[in-house]
Amino acid sequence: MRFFQTIKLALKNIKNNKLRSALTMIGIIIGISSVIVLVGMGSGSTKQITSQVQSLGTNLIAANTSSNGTKQFTLDDVKDIEQIQGVDKVAPVISTNTTVKVDKNSQNTLVTGTTSNFLDIRNMNVAEGRFIADLDVDYRNKVAVLGSDIAQQLYGLESPVGKELNIKGNTYEVVGVLKSQGSSMGNNTDDMVIIPSTTAIGLAGTRNVQTVYIKSSDEKNVDSVTNEINSYLTSFFKSTDNNNRVMSQKQLLDTMNSISSTMTYLLGGIAAISLIVGGIGVMNVMLVSVSERTKEIGIRKALGGTRKDILIQFLIEALVLSSLGGISGVLFGLGIGWVVSAIGMSMTFSLPIVVVAFSFSLAVGIIFGIFPAYKASNLKPIDALRFE
Repeated sequence: MRFFQTIKLALKNIKNNKLRSALTMIGIIIGISSVIVLVGMGSGSTKQITSQVQSLGTNLIAANTSSNGTKQFTLDDVKDIEQIQGVDKVAPVISTNTTVKVDKNSQNTLVTGTTSNFLDIRNMNVAEGRFIADLDVDYRNKVAVLGSDIAQQLYGLESPVGKELNIKGNTYEVVGVLKSQGSSMGNNTDDMVIIPSTTAIGLAGTRNVQTVYIKSSDEKNVDSVTNEINSYLTSFFKSTDNNNRVMSQKQLLDTMNSISSTMTYLLGGIAAISLIVGGIGVMNVMLVSVSERTKEIGIRKALGGTRKDILIQFLIEALVLSSLGGISGVLFGLGIGWVVSAIGMSMTFSLPIVVVAFSFSLAVGIIFGIFPAYKASNLKPIDALRFE
């Protein structure tokens, strides 16, 4: 029997058993669409995370300098990090969680003491007013820069620049508001109040610098600068447990990409199980089809049909069934992906994933169609003609 005639016959058999064929294809449709959607969401999340991390620059390094209980790391010690070869800028951070007030309106938030370098190193922008200046640090001025969210919570739609802010009983002048940036490096900068580092010492009640952000002079020397800073801190604290104190943005990006990729593959693997379930459905339907068409098989063999002809016929029918399910699954998956993307979730369609998922559905059809086809091809003409 010719190839196209076999396909035509397969389509006719599917049409004659619409409900059974549709129920069989559901497993493949769910499997294909699940692979496309879950992998797309995983890839979209990876892309979004990568974009957020890269927006800070791959030459950013964060050093955890929190005291280990025996020795404090102060603003004077930060100057030693500035002298390390390859370091461009340094911004120390002294933070404390406290309540900030404007009249009767109060909010609990993170108050961060730092220097003017913080703005450039963290790749932030001022929406209104100005940022902390070097003179503010030198003279311990009581000035504050607000994140976009905390500014709105405290002042509403009014401009906070030039107005007063109460922090722990002290009055600060608001000199600027930052543009919305969201969470980065573990902090939500939109819900942050920034003051001069020297002023923060009195507010936090400690001279200890918890974190130092460093910008290397070149992206190429990030690894060497990271190693130098790590060696310095190990020597400073006279401890060998400082290996995890320093992490560059590049290292963070690699780690997050590795985790995201693993999760994407895991989600894709879980979704692919549905395809195997769909394949079992294909095999079940083909076995039923063989039983129903036993006499037809006997007539074909009696008229000269070979085992190969019967085998190919039923394999093609299984392939047509799985390919129709695969096409429907691709369309359904793209539709769900479009809806997911429309509601604001990260979604990235990948043509290779679509092709692989569809190819896998064809492979499932062939693999699970072999046994029914083999069973049909081995039927003896006499037994098949006598079958009731």
